[in-house]
Amino acid sequence: MSHKVIVPIGPYHPLQDEPEFFQLYVEGEKVVDIDIIIGYNHRGIEKLSESKHFDQVAFLVERICGICSSSHPYAFVLAVEDILGGEKSVVPERALYIRTIIDELQRIHSHLLWLGLAGHFIGYNTVWMWAWKYREPILDMFEMITGNRNNYAMYKVGGVRRDMLEEDKPILEKALDELLPALDLFRGAVMDDPVIKARLKGVGILTKQQAIDWCVVGPTARASGINIDVRRDEPYGVSDRLNWNVIVEKDGDIFAKTVVRILELYESVSIIRQCLDDMPGGPIDSDVKDIPPGEGIGRVEAPRGECFHYIKSDGTNRPVRHKIRAPSYMNVASNKVAAVGQTISDATITLAAVDPCYCCTERVAVINKPDNKKILNGWDLIRLSQEKTNKVKEDLLNAGPG
Repeated sequence: MSHKVIVPIGPYHPLQDEPEFFQLYVEGEKVVDIDIIIGYNHRGIEKLSESKHFDQVAFLVERICGICSSSHPYAFVLAVEDILGGEKSVVPERALYIRTIIDELQRIHSHLLWLGLAGHFIGYNTVWMWAWKYREPILDMFEMITGNRNNYAMYKVGGVRRDMLEEDKPILEKALDELLPALDLFRGAVMDDPVIKARLKGVGILTKQQAIDWCVVGPTARASGINIDVRRDEPYGVSDRLNWNVIVEKDGDIFAKTVVRILELYESVSIIRQCLDDMPGGPIDSDVKDIPPGEGIGRVEAPRGECFHYIKSDGTNRPVRHKIRAPSYMNVASNKVAAVGQTISDATITLAAVDPCYCCTERVAVINKPDNKKILNGWDLIRLSQEKTNKVKEDLLNAGPG
């Protein structure tokens, strides 16, 4: 008779926008079921928003997630501007370009963050260190343009709070030029490495139909063959004026999710460069004074997928209702199918594959229910994952060429 073990993972680090708790049910080495519990760090931001005036809310929602501190304020101001007639009718041209640049810089730093952590989870710490090394100059660009490496305080109803200085443009262009060789390095190191292919291909598969059934978004959906991207499907900023591609893979495994994110980095670099070339002069803020009664929605393609904000106004200077749905809310649930059937050594990277902001999670205990003797921590799960990578590497070396 098989012996069932419960593996609780979580709750998550309080800096994450959606802390999660995973409880894996394991028989031998195989995950047979998973419970997902969210809400461990509910801060009441939607209710708190109702007590702030519209200008303050932009700062508030920026702190939902330190990594996505562009997506939430951008979606919020889009929702308010929807009440005013839409972003294009309210926001000056120059501000649209600045908004797009900040949004794509965020995508670059977030994808590099995930790539480094994914490398660490499977024992490729060189990928981890190199990814985070090349993420640092991007954070420096944020500091140069906005004054902050995180929580950029750029978005406001009707425009942006700071202009982009002309002398900053060549510095940003140089940073992008230096980033491209690093992206080529990652592309070769990850996409052509036989060990990484053996480690990630066929692992944590989410089929196209399963992705549709679980309503996943962002790279998680695109890796399963679903061709969606808010930037194209419901354009905001200047995404509809630029030449760029939606990256779609079809296999739905962790390798496909990795490929999507790496290739999206190239697209973000291209988008920023086009914005720098085409950005017009002029004002950056339309100085909106009053918000009329009405309802509006804002949708932004965050690094993890669609970030959604709903705003209802009664004509005062505060929202009557504010509803927020972050992409992790949709993507995390898909682990009910992606993680089940995997080995315990694949659990860490499978749960990480949807990029649910749990990079600081390591409060894990594995308990053998009958005697409560066997206890492992989060580092033990990472060690098991890394040991499997080393075994795959040895097997490939022993097998020889071909």
